[in-house]
Parts: sequence; C-alpha cells; structure tokens
Amino acid sequence: MPQTEPTDNRPPRAPIGLLLVPPHTHRPRKHSGATLPDWYGIHPEHVAHLIARYTRDGDTVLDLDAHPTIAAAARHLHRRAAVPHTQREASPELDEPHIAADGLSAGLVVATLPRLDVDSRDTPALSRAIDAWRAHLRPGGYLLTLLTAGPGTGAIGHRSIVIAAARAAGLIYHQHIPALLAPLPEAEPRTGLDAASRPPLLDGKHVRAHRDLLAFASTTPEATDA
Repeated sequence: MPQTEPTDNRPPRAPIGLLLVPPHTHRPRKHSGATLPDWYGIHPEHVAHLIARYTRDGDTVLDLDAHPTIAAAARHLHRRAAVPHTQREASPELDEPHIAADGLSAGLVVATLPRLDVDSRDTPALSRAIDAWRAHLRPGGYLLTLLTAGPGTGAIGHRSIVIAAARAAGLIYHQHIPALLAPLPEAEPRTGLDAASRPPLLDGKHVRAHRDLLAFASTTPEATDA
C-alpha cells in the first residue's frame, strides 16, 4: 500500500555551536595596556571569533551596551565599532565611533537580555524592541543576543520567548551557542570511584555554568555557523 509521508510544518532547527573556556591564561589588552574584561562571562577571544563569523571586513558592529571588549574586538578585525547615541558618552574606548542610526547599515547588532527598558518576558514588547534593532541591520546582517541576568529578573531561561519575539519581528533564527563559564572536568565525574562533588549553590540554586547566545539573520543566513 502507498504510504504518506508525515507533514512537518515546524521551522527547521537552528544549528548549535559551543564555546568552551580557553585552556590558556592569555588575555588580550587595550591600547592602554590594561587587560580586556570578559563580555558578561564570554572570553575576549570568543567575542572576536563571533564578530569575525557574523560580519565581514569593513562592517559596522553596533553594540547596544557599549562594552569595551566588543569595541576592541571590532577594531582589531577592521570593523567599525558603533554605539547608540544614548551610549556615546559611556564609550571612551571608541575613538571615533560610527553611530549606526541611519537604517540599514550595521552588519551585526549585539544586545544583552534582559534589559532595563524592555520586559523580555513579554513577547510583544520584546518583539517591538527587536524590530527597532533590526532596522539598523543591512541585508544579510545579524542580531546576536546574549541571555544573561539582570536586576530583579534572575537568570534568563526562556529562550523560546526570545526566539518567538525575534521571528515576530521578521528575523530568522540562525544559531544557538551555549558559552561555558567554567572549564569542563578532565574526566566524566560518574566514571570515578570517588563520590561526585555537588554543584556549587547560590541562595539554594545551582550556580549558572553557561550563558546562551542566540543569533538571528535579517535575511537568508550565509554560511557563518560558529
């Protein structure tokens, strides 16, 4: 008898990347000689890797939080570091910042969630914010969101809300990248003879061991999986 193939109308799953904690202790430095800080737990080398993957030479990288490591990595890779007008005074690392405020001009927009001015648990509100960020992207550009923690919110764990809001804003879900905040053990703990140590707790909750990065494309994604 003929068999009918089941119809699956779900969107295709985005590929998953993984950022491990670097095994070395070397840290890039600013022009002043000071070491660059992590980007909310993400090593500066990984920040540069992400920018290199999601942009091309000469692109503008618009960082909504004006983080010095984003600016330094963008300059190092011959990209133009940009911040919103409201963050310009808070960005001394940008010698001559290019403000991407004229529509389709940025190859990459970088944002952390949650934000003080956006309720990231409210899909329509978050979608409106993402739509405003999308307006800064050139065709083929990307939005990279880092899910972290903020005042009064606790750790963000609702990736599905962010993904749904981005899709409602017209973006294509491109990639999920967990970034580890601690090195992996050298051996699988369950294979040892000794009792496995309990994970560290903070206020009775497990300390977060990773952050989630979600990448969204403004048009059909190019081959830039991290």
